[in-house]
Amino acid sequence: MSDGTKSWPAARIVATLIALCIVVAGFALYVTERPSGNNPAETVSTKASAPDGCAVKADKAKKLAAAATGSVAAMSASGPPVSLAGLSFNGPDGKPLKLADFKGKTVLMNLWATWCAPCRAEMPELDALQKEKGGSGFQVVAVNADTGGDDKPKKFLAETGATTLAYYSDHTMALFNELKDRGLALGLPVTLLIDKDGCLMTHMNGPAAWASTEAKSFIDTAAGG
Repeated sequence: MSDGTKSWPAARIVATLIALCIVVAGFALYVTERPSGNNPAETVSTKASAPDGCAVKADKAKKLAAAATGSVAAMSASGPPVSLAGLSFNGPDGKPLKLADFKGKTVLMNLWATWCAPCRAEMPELDALQKEKGGSGFQVVAVNADTGGDDKPKKFLAETGATTLAYYSDHTMALFNELKDRGLALGLPVTLLIDKDGCLMTHMNGPAAWASTEAKSFIDTAAGG
């Protein structure tokens, strides 16, 4: 009886060490084995090695966040604003694009997936916003994050009645992982407001009624500033 009692703590210690090893190994695998595909880390990275001119817009970002009310009140100011011009994804023609290609436009970037139920409810709202406000000064850039091909996402857009939005995609998860690393993406959908210089001004996780009066007023403020 005493032998069994003495061996029990030792057995628990061994089991605990084994469990810790498994957790550490799993974490290392997650960190090091991310898909790269068309968005290698050096292309997608938004970590600036030198000041990019966006940080000086901190007060402007706060004022813009304050203008996000009602259905878009979850929009938070980026503190301080950083450049996202280096983020890349595929354009409607399947060729790589960067946010830098939209310089001169205020961009509402939305990351979505076909398995995301809130994304399905939100897509017609984004489509309506693009239809009414899209133009030379503003554009909704909705990027699909499915890891498969294009057929299912394009069918998803058709099913939701999104006929105005252009189709953008990143099937590698590199874009989502980059936003996650920066603390911007907790899940899907995630939406970012980027100014005409490629600076992240505000961001939010979760869906919003983008066709609402409050959302349109927010976009008018963002695009006009």
